[in-house]
Amino acid sequence: MPPQDDPALDALLFPFQIGRLAWPDTGALFLRARAGVGLVPSAWPGLVCEQSSRPEAAALERAGFSVDTGGDSRHQLVLVLPPRQRDEARALLAEAAARAQGDDALVVASVPNSEGAKAIEADLARIADPVDTLSKHKCRVFWARPNQGRGDAALAQQWRSLDAPRPILEGTEWDGRFVSRPGVFAWDRIDPASALLATHLPAGLAGRAADLGAGWGFLSDALLRRCPGITSLHLYEAEARALELARRNLAPHAGRVALDFRWHDVTAGLPDRYDVIVSNPPFHGPGRAARPDIGRAFIGAAAQALVPGGTLWLVANRHLPYEQALGEGFAEVETLAQQGGFKVVRARRAGR
Repeated sequence: MPPQDDPALDALLFPFQIGRLAWPDTGALFLRARAGVGLVPSAWPGLVCEQSSRPEAAALERAGFSVDTGGDSRHQLVLVLPPRQRDEARALLAEAAARAQGDDALVVASVPNSEGAKAIEADLARIADPVDTLSKHKCRVFWARPNQGRGDAALAQQWRSLDAPRPILEGTEWDGRFVSRPGVFAWDRIDPASALLATHLPAGLAGRAADLGAGWGFLSDALLRRCPGITSLHLYEAEARALELARRNLAPHAGRVALDFRWHDVTAGLPDRYDVIVSNPPFHGPGRAARPDIGRAFIGAAAQALVPGGTLWLVANRHLPYEQALGEGFAEVETLAQQGGFKVVRARRAGR
């Protein structure tokens, strides 16, 4: 698939294209890098990309870049595309500032106006004042030199720690059971769709299982608690930051069940076969636009990966058009519940 329009990425590169900022001979670091039409290795020599989303990382690899999920290297120039979630964005700005090397080192960020560009620019100014800015493509691109001693270093350190895993759901029945971090899906709560699906998982499910789009691990944990016959569980998750959390949250089950944590784009298909698959598939891409094609791809991948007679246990928003994909991939499809705007579906492959 060719790169899609990405105004924030285009705006990020704009100051270099017009000569307002100089590209260092030593290259640069790009945090939360995304592939785009203008991002080719020959135009940006020495660019080091970090991206924790598997689909985004794969697109960068296809464009010719090598990609890491994280690191500690330092560079004269650090580029960043801050996310929408405020604490996550602050942590990323502080990470960029910490990894900017040299008195004249630059941090350059770009945010769409519709996603809080002014507020995030003000955040950068708090830890790396002063900030210069340009407007382009309905975005703001702004930059600062964090090592010139004008920002709040203590605040920057505090913000950098916002990405650390932390206990959630304190004061509830789950107090102390799970850890999470800002920016992952439903990061500080139990998603009601996953909770609804969990209540409909029968205790008799057994054999090899997979959780597609596992997030920080709630649904996997529920499956293992309810179903003692599950012998192995593969967690597929495209966001490495969430998969790290799932590894910690599923640790109490490691002694009983064979667990495997896979940084993987489910829409590309699955490499193994399963008796049981559970899923609360994503239905948005990086932006706000609905992406029901992602859920349909999850259903198709599940149909291919289940053994004959294997079952998919799926939850989704009631309005999402998954019926055709379910009908094409499965011999039996049953809606078990419709509640709170969600539907729970059991689908069985033909076979034994």
